[in-house]
Amino acid sequence: MNESSEPRERANIIRRSYDWVLSWADTPYGVPALFLLAFAESSFFPIPPDVLLIALAVAAPTRALKFAAVCTAGSVLGGLAGYGIGFYAWDALGQPIVEFFNGAEKMTQIKALYDQHGALGILIAAITPIPYKVFTIFSGMMKYDLATFFGASVVGRGFRFFLVAGIIAWFGPAVKVYIERHFNLAVTAFTVLLVGGFVLIRFLH
Repeated sequence: MNESSEPRERANIIRRSYDWVLSWADTPYGVPALFLLAFAESSFFPIPPDVLLIALAVAAPTRALKFAAVCTAGSVLGGLAGYGIGFYAWDALGQPIVEFFNGAEKMTQIKALYDQHGALGILIAAITPIPYKVFTIFSGMMKYDLATFFGASVVGRGFRFFLVAGIIAWFGPAVKVYIERHFNLAVTAFTVLLVGGFVLIRFLH
């Protein structure tokens, strides 16, 4: 495969994966698929579980928070698997996965956040649109404190998925398009407010 065809082939893989993920929403196995997707996305799968979470929540808004809980549990457990890949198998598995998703620049961002904010930096990285798989693998490779990593994953991923589910449960299916288009912007704005709050607390003390 020549270099010019690689981006096109990667885009085709992601498109086919996206369509395959959405197809599970119309089956009786949507919830187990959501759990497995969230688990796999935390270490190697290219499509974020938000795609299936949104589809399921729109179809059954009263169960949206349940779907968010399933998604969070799968993602956090998968994050531990990603951490293990980085910790134990960086050369064999972790580095190729990160390179496939062009994650070198993202790893630099994660390290800068950790160096500047300590444990809070891990939480920020877990919430922001940095690909979670890059975050989990890099955290394991850098041997960041596992308890801190786990706590940041629970809070960060829980916030992300319950935000999506909560908005759909509150506003209904009409908000689906807005979430898909502007979700990363909303998450980034929240993170800015989060960091600003901690900076303000430090300044006041």
